[in-house]
Amino acid sequence: MAETVFDVAVIGGGPAGYSCAFRAGQYGLKVALIEASDKLGGTCLHVGCVPTKAMLFSAFIFDHANEGAMYGIDNVGGGTINWPQVLKRKNEIINKHTAGLQYLVKKNKVSLIRGYGKLTGPAKDGIHTVDVEFEGKKQQVQAKKLVLASGSDARMIPGLQASDKILTNVEVLSLEKMPKSMIVIGSGAVGVEFASVFNSFKVPVTIIEMADRFVPAEDADISKEFLRQYKKKGITCHISAKMNKIEETADGVKVHYTTSDGKDNIQEADKVLIAIGRAPRTANLNLESTKIEMDRTSIKVDQFQQTAEPGIYAVGDIVAGLPLLAHGGAMCGAVAAAHIAGKYAKPVSRNRIPACTYCEPQIGSVGLTEAMAREQGRKIKVGKFPLAGNSKATILDAHDGFVKVIADEQYGEVLGVHIIGPDATELIESAVVAIESEMTIEELMFTQHPHPTLSESLLDGYASVYGMSLNA
Repeated sequence: MAETVFDVAVIGGGPAGYSCAFRAGQYGLKVALIEASDKLGGTCLHVGCVPTKAMLFSAFIFDHANEGAMYGIDNVGGGTINWPQVLKRKNEIINKHTAGLQYLVKKNKVSLIRGYGKLTGPAKDGIHTVDVEFEGKKQQVQAKKLVLASGSDARMIPGLQASDKILTNVEVLSLEKMPKSMIVIGSGAVGVEFASVFNSFKVPVTIIEMADRFVPAEDADISKEFLRQYKKKGITCHISAKMNKIEETADGVKVHYTTSDGKDNIQEADKVLIAIGRAPRTANLNLESTKIEMDRTSIKVDQFQQTAEPGIYAVGDIVAGLPLLAHGGAMCGAVAAAHIAGKYAKPVSRNRIPACTYCEPQIGSVGLTEAMAREQGRKIKVGKFPLAGNSKATILDAHDGFVKVIADEQYGEVLGVHIIGPDATELIESAVVAIESEMTIEELMFTQHPHPTLSESLLDGYASVYGMSLNA
């Protein structure tokens, strides 16, 4: 393989890596994609975004089936969960899209190389060399440009290891049977999504969050409404709580924690899910042999994803300053590929990457939160439209929640949009377009939205900035 010099070699086959490789192939470049596992897709496809959402959809169907009488459908309530079938369907979805990626490798004429890739230092005579090891065998891959896309791992509480009782996103997706009860440590997207799944499946769930609000990365009003709805669903919720110790027992786990009132608690459960974030996978790339600059364990890049080492780019979860989101990583990969190919590339903006949480209720957000805008000293106007005024939300029996819009006071430019409610993860994309296009509230107030739809809530949300919503 060393005799072949590729235009670009990508290390890592998750969304950031394969998106970069495929786009580079589409530009006509000679591409190598180096991946350690036997399947492309990374965390997102195999133990992250896709399987989690498959389970969430099963939970969504289960909830609605049990409420069938409300919709005039008799004899469908009182169902039970077929856990093996939930897992079977989840795995079928994974397998389908894994096969799809293999097809795209061939379609885009990408050379797929199995193994762990490590840097060997700066380029020599304009050529980078990557050491690739697989099952004790070593080879070298040479390329004019390199793209690092090694992804991330679930963070674990120091001193603990994942087991059949102490779970991360990996273990929880392959449980042999449904847990009898579950404690979730952390209320970020991973924690609240799995809490939503198991709560729908009638499993008692407790969430312990050390911050002073749930989904702490979201706007404070979203956090407040989210906590209200989770308590309404029967999920036990603790904020400003400190987890002290986790013990494995013969029957499950004991979690020791201190609540916001200073009271020490010990709670037993069948399983505990550790959902305290993810850590960039940069330790074994031999970055120290290069000029690549780090921000702790993440890699610093410029607007086109270039590192401080000439000819080496970084994309996805390992990039400093960007959220660890599959779609953000994929766009970073596309930007890097375009820049390498000498094509037009629009840099990824941190504030224009939408954040989505797929539990019930869903959350979709993009841009600045109200607190961020005020911290930046911006003069803003804020509007909020309650979904109780949206007819489609009422039809769906999902009228809790709202659309919140932050706009520049002087020019009316949209700075942030935050949605909590049905299909928020789909609705948020139109707000991304509005912000990318630097549209103003006035322009959006005269942008047609079909009726009756959930998208109308955005029309009312924009108008609410000026106190002119038509439906609230």
